[in-house]
Amino acid sequence: MTTTPPLITLDDIRDAAARLKGVAHRTPVLRSRTLDALVGAEVFLKCENFQRVGAFKFRGAYNAASRLTPEQLARGIAAYSSGNHAQAVALAARELGTTAVIVMPEDAPPSKRRATEGYGAEIVTYDRYTGDREAIAKALAAERGLALIPPYEHPHVMAGQGTAALELLEEVGELDALLTPVGGGGLIAGCGTAAKGLYPGLRLIGVEPEAGDDTKRSLQAGRRIEIPVPKTIADGQALHIPGELTFSVNRRLVDAVALVGEDEIRQAMRFAFERLKIVVEPSGATPLAALLSGRVEHLPARVGVIVSGGNVDAGRFAELCGTAA
Repeated sequence: MTTTPPLITLDDIRDAAARLKGVAHRTPVLRSRTLDALVGAEVFLKCENFQRVGAFKFRGAYNAASRLTPEQLARGIAAYSSGNHAQAVALAARELGTTAVIVMPEDAPPSKRRATEGYGAEIVTYDRYTGDREAIAKALAAERGLALIPPYEHPHVMAGQGTAALELLEEVGELDALLTPVGGGGLIAGCGTAAKGLYPGLRLIGVEPEAGDDTKRSLQAGRRIEIPVPKTIADGQALHIPGELTFSVNRRLVDAVALVGEDEIRQAMRFAFERLKIVVEPSGATPLAALLSGRVEHLPARVGVIVSGGNVDAGRFAELCGTAA
């Protein structure tokens, strides 16, 4: 009897950490007695909103891009993203002395598009409700001879994202549970591989917006389930189906998926700003929302949270937090 080797391992994540040393920020871990008292647990917040480009995505993008051959780097990189991966690939390309072309939805947050262009990338737009971003990017990459770095469907991208959890656990030691946002599944796949590689008994919990529960449905069904493209303020989680590669990892590792409502996300963003003094984008606030709203069943004593990003412009932040109850 043969067994399929895992797509990524703890050693892959440690290798990614070595590549990222001195390039990516080692982001802070925040504590709050107020938060601990509200949720009834010790909570450790890994603040990837302080990462380069303002999100965890730089970890995976740089890890993947740094492994390209000199010939591939000379031709350039392509990617598709609603914003954070776009910025990450653009910055990674600049750091490695090459160029990037990014396929972005027309309704991507303007601040994320401006930042991506600011890193020197060319932007190609599409309609997220009618267009297939992956197909567009693959065709573009083939036409121009570019190396395509997807936002989550790549072992090196997943391994890079997992370094966030590796750093968290190196700093705080053993945790009973780890919460991460779930979009395409790359962050939780990498972080779950790191966390369960170090502490097999750890409970891995994903968090999705109620409107975009494709991963929860897929895990329940044991296969990938497609839903209509969700309309949610958590734009980084507005996906219709889990990644094929990421799902192959997550179906083995993820213990539960919690769902949060739009108002709960807004309230979490406001709490983070008022009590923790940090700015968190909607997608990055979903795990905190799950804790604050009691959406996590059987909450254990020591809980890690990946705060995945803080890329939200001032006007949008004020609009969202102003409507929080």
